[in-house]
Amino acid sequence: MQQLNEEGTPTPEEIYQQLSLKFDAQRQQITARGERIGWARVGSALAAMAALAAGWNNILISGQLGVVLAVGLAMTFVVCITLHRRNRAAAARAATLARLNRRAVARVRRQWHDYPAPPAPASYEVAALARDLDLFGHASLFQLTCTACTPQGRAALAQWLLHPAPPAEIKERQPAMRELAELLAWRQEFEFRGSKDGAQFDDPAEFLAWAEGESWLKTRPALAIYSVVAPALLIVLAALQIIGWTPHPWWGAILLVSIAVTWLTMRQIHGIFAQVSRSEQPFERYALLMEWASAAKFQSSLLRDLQQRLTADGRDAAAQLRALQRLVTLADLRFSSIVYGPIQVITMWNVHVLRGIESWQRGAGRHTRQWLAALAEIEALSSLAALAHAEPAWVNAQLHEEPIIQAEALGHPLLPASRVTNDVELGPPGTFLLVTGSNMSGKSTLLRSLGVNVVLAQAGGPVCAAALRMPPLRVGASIRVQDSLEEATSLFMAELKRLKQVIDDAAAGGATFLYLLDEILHGTNSHERRIAVRAVLERLLTLRALGAVSTHDLDLAAASELAQAARAVHFRETIIETPAGRKMTFDYQMRPGLATTTNALALLEMVGLVVPRKQ
Repeated sequence: MQQLNEEGTPTPEEIYQQLSLKFDAQRQQITARGERIGWARVGSALAAMAALAAGWNNILISGQLGVVLAVGLAMTFVVCITLHRRNRAAAARAATLARLNRRAVARVRRQWHDYPAPPAPASYEVAALARDLDLFGHASLFQLTCTACTPQGRAALAQWLLHPAPPAEIKERQPAMRELAELLAWRQEFEFRGSKDGAQFDDPAEFLAWAEGESWLKTRPALAIYSVVAPALLIVLAALQIIGWTPHPWWGAILLVSIAVTWLTMRQIHGIFAQVSRSEQPFERYALLMEWASAAKFQSSLLRDLQQRLTADGRDAAAQLRALQRLVTLADLRFSSIVYGPIQVITMWNVHVLRGIESWQRGAGRHTRQWLAALAEIEALSSLAALAHAEPAWVNAQLHEEPIIQAEALGHPLLPASRVTNDVELGPPGTFLLVTGSNMSGKSTLLRSLGVNVVLAQAGGPVCAAALRMPPLRVGASIRVQDSLEEATSLFMAELKRLKQVIDDAAAGGATFLYLLDEILHGTNSHERRIAVRAVLERLLTLRALGAVSTHDLDLAAASELAQAARAVHFRETIIETPAGRKMTFDYQMRPGLATTTNALALLEMVGLVVPRKQ
């Protein structure tokens, strides 16, 4: 295996392990300190009560001294409460950072069950290419890569993986990703802020609909005027009665009108409060993320541009969100049944708070979607950067216009560091890579290695290779095709539909098309299959697409129509006799030419489905 680090330099896995141990030790120390603070809190409370009792009864101390001691001990009790709260937060922080680093170790080792796959947009998980290349779900590229905590960040990363970026955008993302890869402490603090308290971010769609909508009070000017005039008139009339200028409680009429206005408007106003406040708690965490992103001293142009997008009207997004949070806190007075009623009918509290919230809506609301989009891109870049840091031997893809793919030491990103790599070249158009070999020898893995690395490259991320030179590509595949009882679709028909989609995509024009076809049309007889596969490949060759095709059909390259276009490579197995029986091994090394061995019968023998052949 290739040595990834210079002598004496810790590997990323060792770094994560050391950080995990460090934060675990911190948590233990903080927890122990918290126990001592807890005892001090209990002791100070008991001592304060004892001092009061002793002073009251003149036991050992005077009454005055007892009061002084009790006050001092009570202040100590308050200080202990504050320290205990801070200590608990510090312990939670250390525990979260330890957990994040343990997850980072699991990612490096590809221990998929040791950390959950983050939820991806459901619409992306059903995409054919996503299933073929394991882009989403368990043991997927998304699980390997994603450190985003917000739904917008996860959606942005999913979008990047499934939809190639233009070359100019890729070249902007690459240095930004590499810059963040070096900022391990920054990235871990960023992820900590997003995962703080372990709560999930809610979908902000409802909040955004309000933030970008029309103000409710704007169409009710009379209510706004009444909310100012009524409290002032109430005070004046009450004061006139108090000083005796009027014998009648005219202010009572104002109260009755205010009660009626409150009853008529409360449902609508409280509905707006609820719509805003449902996102208030997550938006405090959004503010923490935006604040950390805005404070960083980035060098790459893309990251600095994203920072600029987190500012509007001379104020940063975090400050604006915190201002909204303060207004929402005022709106929460409605939950205090004893206090809310009197304050509302005297001051028209609902309307004043709503005026402040809608003022925020008109000023900052229209920028909220921009802030969330900028934050999402930073999260997506940070996710790619985490992968680059964990895999320092991986490189950035080099983009060029020539329709040829050249990869050195290409490996599958989802395999652990013991993976086997191969040099691969596809192109020029009019040719294809014909991959042959026995079962389990590595044919499908090679196709997926090509596809997944192309996906990573065009997301702006690092690729699992010593070098990768490629043009902008559109990718289509037929690797993992399934029948469907629900749609009454047989396996053969499902494959035909997938191949039709691949050909249509190749014919659509645009960037060079890359097709990856794994043992296609195995749902029909060998004679018709051979004819159909040749027809599909001839069509793709005519469309000037690049591609790789795996097959057990060694006669495919002999067809006169394909002989000149096919560049054959193969994988092979080694079968050895051991005291325990026959054993099959694979080296997963790609070799030129067609496969010279098969292993289907040997595998049947090894699992006991056929009688071993006599030597």
